[in-house]
Amino acid sequence: MQRLTRCLWIVAAIAGAVPSGAFAQNALNWQQVKDRFEATNPTMLAARIGIDESKAQETTAYLRPNPDMTTTLDQFAPFSGNPYRPLGSLMPLVSASYLHERGGKRELRLESAQKGTALAQSQLADQERTLLFTLRNAFVQTLQQKSVVALATENLAYYDHLLGVSSERFKAGDIAQVDLDRLELQRVQFETDLQSALVNLRTAKIQLLTLLNDRTPIEQFDVTGPFEFTEQILTLDELHQTALANRPDLKAAMQSVDKARTDYHLAVANGSTDPTFGVDLGRNPPIPVYIGFSVTVPLRIFDRNQGEKARTQLDIQRNERLQDATGAQVFSDADSAFATLNSSRVLLRAYKNKYLEQATRVRDTVSFSYQHGGASLLDFLNAQNDYRSVQLNYLNLVGSYMTAASQLNMAVGTEVIQ
Repeated sequence: MQRLTRCLWIVAAIAGAVPSGAFAQNALNWQQVKDRFEATNPTMLAARIGIDESKAQETTAYLRPNPDMTTTLDQFAPFSGNPYRPLGSLMPLVSASYLHERGGKRELRLESAQKGTALAQSQLADQERTLLFTLRNAFVQTLQQKSVVALATENLAYYDHLLGVSSERFKAGDIAQVDLDRLELQRVQFETDLQSALVNLRTAKIQLLTLLNDRTPIEQFDVTGPFEFTEQILTLDELHQTALANRPDLKAAMQSVDKARTDYHLAVANGSTDPTFGVDLGRNPPIPVYIGFSVTVPLRIFDRNQGEKARTQLDIQRNERLQDATGAQVFSDADSAFATLNSSRVLLRAYKNKYLEQATRVRDTVSFSYQHGGASLLDFLNAQNDYRSVQLNYLNLVGSYMTAASQLNMAVGTEVIQ
């Protein structure tokens, strides 16, 4: 009866680990998760609206100045000596003026606005790069916790099988009651591992659903994908070249320098004089109709836009220094991510080629020996704990490797490791 209860508990745990809606909704792979993120994440959607706003500013930048028009009716004489001709001395006047921009101001404004749009697009790509790193980490965490749940379930089932054998040995008088009790107490550790893994899996799914802006119930949401490491990656020099070609923040830094130069030329152009041309048409009795022309030229004696010229020239130097800093950061990010990834690969290689097999062999050997009275209870418990620790460490290392791979992808600006 006791063994039946345990088996039912294991079945319930496995059912809790597997999404109940898995048959109603297929598990998403990484590309599907990424596509859904790009289509539904509110932060990304808001940032894309910013690009449209920047394009609208291009229209504003290239607009011509509006002409001015003035209409004047002067010398009304309602109280003159001739009440029948109150408009006899009326002087109507219509005048129009237009500011003519010199120095290519409109063209420079448009060029600056267009470069601002290109800069905004690169900044959006950099924001997406950072968010995709967060998304990839949540995806990896979900895969990792699924593997941990499977391991914890397997360990619990294996241990319950050994408990059943030990219970039969106790009934046969082969082991003492205290040894059986110690075995029963050890089971709580495997139960704890399973419950912790289930909670961690649920938490990882919640984070992933939040990034996707998805209200799907957690039980109906699942992801799938390889949870393993690969030996083949690019060399460090190749990663450097890939980063220089793909990092959007470096591209944005270069575009900032280019835009700053355009803004300086615009500041110089804004320091030039813009004349205003005018024309007026009127009547001045006894002259029936007259026309006049005017040109207004501001005398830029004091304000020649000196401050803006100096500021934009300094802004060029500031953005050049920021570009140098960004370039150095690109190399630093790639080097650090590459070192972390290599460290994880070295440990994983040792686990996969040696430690996993050794831990399994030791556990099975000691368990068989204990069941037949050839090993002590302490040896049996130690072998179980060693196997559990080695397997869990391996899964955590795979998770660290995949996180480091995501870090490397972010460092070079593209997915060099899937």
